[in-house]
Amino acid sequence: MLGNFSYSNPTKLYFGDDAISFLKDELKNYGSRVMLTYGGGSIKKNGIYDEVIKALKDAGKEVFEDPGVMSNPTVQKLYEGCRIAKDNDVDLILAVGGGSTIDYAKAVSVSAWCEEDPWDKYYLRMEDVDNRIIPVGSVLTMVGTGSEMNGGSVITNHEQKKKIGHVFGDNVMPKFSILNPKYTFTVLKYQMVAGIYDIFNHICEQYFSGEDDNTSDYLSEALMKSVIHASRIAVKNPEDYEARSNLMWAATWALNTLISKGKTTDWEVHMIGQAIGAYTDATHGMTLAAVSLPYYRHIMPYGLPKFARFAKEVWGIQTEGMGDEAAAEAGLAAMEAWMKEIGVVLSAKELGVTEDMLEGIADATFLLEGGYKTLSRNEVIDIVRASM
Repeated sequence: MLGNFSYSNPTKLYFGDDAISFLKDELKNYGSRVMLTYGGGSIKKNGIYDEVIKALKDAGKEVFEDPGVMSNPTVQKLYEGCRIAKDNDVDLILAVGGGSTIDYAKAVSVSAWCEEDPWDKYYLRMEDVDNRIIPVGSVLTMVGTGSEMNGGSVITNHEQKKKIGHVFGDNVMPKFSILNPKYTFTVLKYQMVAGIYDIFNHICEQYFSGEDDNTSDYLSEALMKSVIHASRIAVKNPEDYEARSNLMWAATWALNTLISKGKTTDWEVHMIGQAIGAYTDATHGMTLAAVSLPYYRHIMPYGLPKFARFAKEVWGIQTEGMGDEAAAEAGLAAMEAWMKEIGVVLSAKELGVTEDMLEGIADATFLLEGGYKTLSRNEVIDIVRASM
């Protein structure tokens, strides 16, 4: 049965190879002081930085740069960004990069004017925002997280060995996002593939949960098939515009809150993956890939009909006469074959996980109740060990 829900998404998107031309129109809606945040400098090599700076200068904006956002943004970097934003009283934070940069921008947007430690308030206590919020806009250069059209923000605290996401409300979502598939062409293949699996797992986290046979499930199956098809083209030809366009659009719809409506949703793969990331600083999508198959094989008996449906509807397996268990196993085997085909990491050991980390990773994993089974701490250890 489809559950009760409300739906709203205020982010305005500009999609296509001329999407950046609309940045000037959006900039008119904000004051003169803009904080420009980005990662390690690749946008300067590929020309995106120059395009963005030109738009900002043409719009008469004073720019305060905040480079160096890492793939897993840290709480120390958050504090640094808050100082830049507050000291310069910026009117807009413009994030140019992938999901990590946009996640970081949203964290700064709610934290710069917070009167207490934002890590404690938002990431440990999960409290709502009750202070001034700086608007965020984004120019997307790597797909996967869907951060360009949601309120999510993940921050890592290495000292506490915690990587935590907070899903903020509509007022923290980017006001606008620029999506040009060509901006993703120069992303390293490892990062592209990690992003592809991140997209796929976002859909799985919502699909493999409670309520079955509703519109959200049909949308999820179509999105998964689109990701599978486009990924096979993109890994062979990273500059295939149609494939990269479909991946970019699927990533946005995978996590802009639409397909979660009427679902309890799971997110335990993300909880385990983020705990691994807190210990290893590994690429997010690869941590998900490493633990997915052990996790899904562990919970499969508790959601057998959906896993059997997954085999038939997503992977096209002829399941008639197989029985649910055999069909479900065939579906996960097909998923594993695809993961090997596109080249994601399937072993947590390859990401730096060692036996002596297992207890700590289990302690850092939030145990959620939305999936087919609520894990125990020992089950988390077993799943991570199986992923090695």
